Amino acid sequence: MLKSTSRAALCVAASAIAISAFAPGTAWAQAEAAPAADDAVATTPIAQPNEIVVVGTGSRLRTKDYQTASPIVSFGSDLLEKQGVTNVTNFLTGLPSLVGSSTSRDNSGDRAGIGYTGLNLLNLRNLGIDRTLVLINGRRQVSGVQGSQAVDINTIPVSLIERVDVLTGGASAIYGADGVTGVVNFVLKKNFEGISAQAQAGISKYGDSGDRFAALTFGRNFAGGRGNVTLAYEFGDSDRLQTRDRPQFTGSRQVGFFRNPDYTPNTPGVYSRIPLNDVRYQWSSRQGAVDVTFEGEPDFRGDGKPYNLGTEIPGGYSRGSDDTLVSDYGNDLLPAITRHVVNLNTRFEVSDALKLFAEAKYATTKSYSLGQPTFDYYIFVPQDNPYIPDTIRAAINPDFGGVLVTRDNFDLGQRGENIKRETFRSVIGAEGELSSSLHYEVSYVFGRTTVTNHFVNDRYTDRFNAALDAVRDPATGQITCRINLDPTAGSAVTFQPGECRPINLFGEGVSDPAGVDFVRASTTERSRITQHVVNASLSGDTKGFFSLPGGPVGFVIGGEYRKESSRFVPDVLEQQGLTFSNQLAISQGEFNVKEVFGELDLPLVRDKPFAYVLDVSGAVRYADYSSTGGATTWKVDAAWAPIRDIRFRGTISQAVRAPNIGELYGAAGQTFTFFDDPCLPSNLGLGKSTRPANCQAVLTAAGLSAAQIANFEDTRTVNISGTTSGNARLQPEKARTWTAGVVLQPSFIRGLAIAVDWYDIKLRQAINTVDAQQLAELCVDQPTIDNPFCGSIVRQQGTGLIVDYTVSPQNVADFRTSGLEVNINYAFKVENVGDFQLKVVGNYLNKLTFVDSPGAEPRSTLGETYQPQYQAFVNLAYQTGPFGFNYSLSWWDKTRRYSADRTNGNPNYVDPQYAWYKQRWVHNISASFSVNKRMEFYGGVNNLFNQQPDIGSITYPTETSGTSFYAGFRAKF
Repeated sequence: MLKSTSRAALCVAASAIAISAFAPGTAWAQAEAAPAADDAVATTPIAQPNEIVVVGTGSRLRTKDYQTASPIVSFGSDLLEKQGVTNVTNFLTGLPSLVGSSTSRDNSGDRAGIGYTGLNLLNLRNLGIDRTLVLINGRRQVSGVQGSQAVDINTIPVSLIERVDVLTGGASAIYGADGVTGVVNFVLKKNFEGISAQAQAGISKYGDSGDRFAALTFGRNFAGGRGNVTLAYEFGDSDRLQTRDRPQFTGSRQVGFFRNPDYTPNTPGVYSRIPLNDVRYQWSSRQGAVDVTFEGEPDFRGDGKPYNLGTEIPGGYSRGSDDTLVSDYGNDLLPAITRHVVNLNTRFEVSDALKLFAEAKYATTKSYSLGQPTFDYYIFVPQDNPYIPDTIRAAINPDFGGVLVTRDNFDLGQRGENIKRETFRSVIGAEGELSSSLHYEVSYVFGRTTVTNHFVNDRYTDRFNAALDAVRDPATGQITCRINLDPTAGSAVTFQPGECRPINLFGEGVSDPAGVDFVRASTTERSRITQHVVNASLSGDTKGFFSLPGGPVGFVIGGEYRKESSRFVPDVLEQQGLTFSNQLAISQGEFNVKEVFGELDLPLVRDKPFAYVLDVSGAVRYADYSSTGGATTWKVDAAWAPIRDIRFRGTISQAVRAPNIGELYGAAGQTFTFFDDPCLPSNLGLGKSTRPANCQAVLTAAGLSAAQIANFEDTRTVNISGTTSGNARLQPEKARTWTAGVVLQPSFIRGLAIAVDWYDIKLRQAINTVDAQQLAELCVDQPTIDNPFCGSIVRQQGTGLIVDYTVSPQNVADFRTSGLEVNINYAFKVENVGDFQLKVVGNYLNKLTFVDSPGAEPRSTLGETYQPQYQAFVNLAYQTGPFGFNYSLSWWDKTRRYSADRTNGNPNYVDPQYAWYKQRWVHNISASFSVNKRMEFYGGVNNLFNQQPDIGSITYPTETSGTSFYAGFRAKF
């Protein structure tokens, strides 16, 4: 049944193509789109006669009034074109409400989680990608991430976007779960007729980080305009950018903030964290750090020369030594991405009562990025290993029988991901007018994403262990693996004794390529995410039999069925723990939800003194989840315009987000982290006031004496193994959201619209998954150690060291954010000069706090990275005749380099001049020239003044690519 239903969408589309033809010489025309929401309309007054009836973002009500109570910020295709946008997420992250979104920059190198390379994911209000609902034409799209509901924006065709609506605030009552912080709705072009083509290429000022984009769209109306078929193809290709391509991030020149080796507490002018270059990972080397005394410190380099220990930097680092540079682990700044997107949209109007529509999309994205190499600590190498240099061999203590080698294996290749994602989405449906006051719509959406992740340069554990244990074959005198001579000398799971090829750990790049190939493993992980959505609604009004003083009552009733499933299958080697990568298990799960919903619009008053408009509306939805049971969401809106030019609006809602598949059913897997233990004496003052007493309690429980606690230290430089898993006991999280604002559209300033809205979102029993370091800190930063976080940490008896931990989602947190958003649109004409369009979106972030567990103190992240207190996006467009010019600015205020908890706990934590990251100032300009109505050439410069990341960062507050240039053309026939 599933296959036949999804094929039906293709059949409808194919039939539409079969009955139409693209006639040569057809003039290009784009049907005029309905106006966007009120915040995007600069010249439309509050009410207009004879407006086109549409359904806008934020409501399923069919209304003639675009002045919705919910604040919506919209961006049209003209702005995207003027910006030369080929990656929508890069553009949207310049907006205040979406600044925390995850772009390709964030999902590359070691910053990308497993399977995340190349993804583009939206994050409204910095409350998480899983709390942001992404829609296409008001309907859901299948996720791009296994176990999640997050949509990969790479799959949305830039060339077909008519506008982007950003609705902030709870929208669960309208669209269902996941819209806790709001909705981003991509409205695609309809009724396209003719042929359009676009090509664009760009490159950075350094001659790298190039990108190429091309789009081709065919459209034709048929049957006297009753039908339309549109076929669009889009291609995008972006180059990989490595740290070595930026000198400031290469070698000893990279600067980071590290512990001051000369720090003395409470000494004026002496700070705990200082900027340093040439910082290295202590006692670890690319060519091998060799310890012959077994005391931990290396004595020799891999080539046999004495090891230079340099100057110790507290925290496991050094300077001026033979250790591996921290910058060597910087890896990729941007991934390589190639994307193909094909869209086929059709509609046919049988009659006013039956209008058929269908959509089909296929998107494929390939992403490639390299991260860190494999690394090893204190590998025991027996003294009969023939690769040991003579100077080292002479220093070996016979009682030890060998040496210990710590090594960063760059010569075995950097590990990375080569991911192919394929997304198929189909929509079939029908709508129509049952009467002048009654409209219906029914649709079915099917989506499927398949992900194939080829993990490159992983390592076979058994082969590596066998290959490093090299000896001389007494029969031939040649170097071979010990296991080839004695099959009992090791474990052979992925190979047979006799097949082993030795590798040389003493020096860099000195191994036989055959040995390197022998230990390398290429594994493949596969995921499949599937979505089914059936939606039916009936909307209309009561004008035939009942009206309020302001007009007839509008209503919507409907139902929805949705089924989501996800399956992740790691490579067989990973399942058995036979590679360097984490041991992973098959993870799968599904849920379905049955929902009923309704909306009501009550126009109380119209055209009365001090009540030009007075409306109240509401929505309610009940959902029954197979995973967590029933949940009810609701929303109430109000709008009052005392006069035509000013309108007050407000909304209050309760939103719900049910836990996703990964949070519920994620299989237990292995993870690693390096802990900066919060209970170290130097860290006791860097958390909540409860930290010292709680650390005293946990270390006492581990059997440490008062003297041991006072001198507690963790000298390990190794990653600690732990477990990550889902939690089937999770319950839905609930959000209470309210907004209040005013819209000004003064009749005496034609073309001006100003919207100012206050928003407040409080999320209760939020699902929170902290990383391992946060887990350790939250354990001791709560009122007592009787909390879920301490229960997930295991400390070794007698030493107090963290030796195990479990990371899993829990319903323990409360999140709260509030602020003021300003949206200004002004379109005006200056005689003999030209037409101008100004758009300003600003945000004041008043609060962003997290309560990590019941009873804990609120933890504010206001002003931290990607959470600035003040933000603004400005765009000014100018057109005169065939010439066009556009300027835009993405700005935000300075942000904290460290959390307030850290700096408040120690005024000497960092020099005040480094306490904040600098402001973001990214200026973009572009120009265009229309040869005629069919051909336009354009070009532009992004990051005009080449703002660079701040000291100590490689990505913040601006992208590392720097100033870039692009040029292209658009043709319409």
